[in-house]
Amino acid sequence: MLRRIRKLMLVLVAALLPVLAVAAPAAASSGDTAAALQKAVDGPGRSAANKARDRYRHPVETLQFFGIRPDMTVIELAPAGGWYTEILAPLLREHGHLIEAPSPSPAFMARMTADPAVFGHFAQVLPFKPPASVSLGAPGSADMVLTFRNTHDWLNHSPETLAAVFRAAFDVLKPGGVFGITEHRAKPFADAAESSKALHRLPEDYLIALGLKAGFRLGGVSEINANPKDPEDVNVHRLPPDLAGPASEHAAMQAIGESDRMTLRFVKP
Repeated sequence: MLRRIRKLMLVLVAALLPVLAVAAPAAASSGDTAAALQKAVDGPGRSAANKARDRYRHPVETLQFFGIRPDMTVIELAPAGGWYTEILAPLLREHGHLIEAPSPSPAFMARMTADPAVFGHFAQVLPFKPPASVSLGAPGSADMVLTFRNTHDWLNHSPETLAAVFRAAFDVLKPGGVFGITEHRAKPFADAAESSKALHRLPEDYLIALGLKAGFRLGGVSEINANPKDPEDVNVHRLPPDLAGPASEHAAMQAIGESDRMTLRFVKP
């Protein structure tokens, strides 16, 4: 039932806001990009533990949906342990530019520094720490801003903090630039603040509305990272890989898998 409600909601968005329709990224170099992405995903710079999670996170399909190319300037927000950085850095090493906001963990940075042939070198690391430091660089200087499972953390600080992150992403992007988001999904029309604090989840309608308010157009919504087994009413840290709940529930949580996630592509007009 909830899945049908979600699909109906997106149909209504498309019907009421036709200006949101944005052409998909050009497919002229899609074959080359797909090959480069697969090479980065299969590459030696990724840990075996991270590769084991590809079946839940679908990195090739997700980055293709966002429209990434190896020659882009890409800003990754809140990379933490560097799960996606392991893929983005090799992908952009030769022809693109990866900016981290802020730096990944010290352990990950040490790995990158020790193996520049795989990861290249960051030309820039930003002191991104909302709400104290939110700027992402010169206006119109980036092709893409990406964030993976972080928007609830900024909302937990305050709604104004999350809105400031959206504005910063909008400002730094070139016209036609993409703000790509994946996030743990709450039930449709749930109270965003309550769900975020209790479950670390956000309702899809809330993030879509926030993106539109920031000035973006909705370029696409994908179910690439959906998990219909997830009831969407449990704290995501009880699910894999954290399994933070009691041992008695671990088998049930493993059977569900990682959280149900929305995948949104916003485009700057």
